[in-house]
Amino acid sequence: MVSTEHKQASAFDRLMRPHLDRLYRLAFRLTGAKSEAEDLFQDVLVKIYGRMDDLVDIREPGTWLCRVMYNHFIDDRRRFARQRLVSVDSALLPGNSVEALPGDLDPERDARRADNITQLEKALSTLSDDQRHVLLLHDVEGYKFSEIQEVTGDPIGTLKSRLHRARARLRELLEQNGTFF
Repeated sequence: MVSTEHKQASAFDRLMRPHLDRLYRLAFRLTGAKSEAEDLFQDVLVKIYGRMDDLVDIREPGTWLCRVMYNHFIDDRRRFARQRLVSVDSALLPGNSVEALPGDLDPERDARRADNITQLEKALSTLSDDQRHVLLLHDVEGYKFSEIQEVTGDPIGTLKSRLHRARARLRELLEQNGTFF
């Protein structure tokens, strides 16, 4: 006979599995560090496990889960007054996910790429948290404005304005440094 606890864990696994990758990426984008992302991800999973009955009844669980994670992150951030976010890990930038093949070594290109990544990280760190979050969620993670609205609770017009300002500021900073992607 299968225990009730085992059934609940199995149901939780079945409900959560399709959303785990996206939730972890969001945790990483919010925190900017692997260890903090893992802590946030684990805290949220524990929190959600206790609210599994709510999860079963939700029509769009992915967005709801992202909202729970975002709120948990904001609550933690307010509570502990953490340092500013570091939002880009070079391993997660588009085009940098595949290691160079041994025959494809180009130290000059790699040095330029590393410098560009450093400049991008520096430019992103100058954006406000709100602008950086919208930019990363929309442009890097591919969230739609309606999803970002559900996650942050901000009106779509505000999100579009923040994204526009964030892109313009980022473009300005990168052009000043001669960095082009």
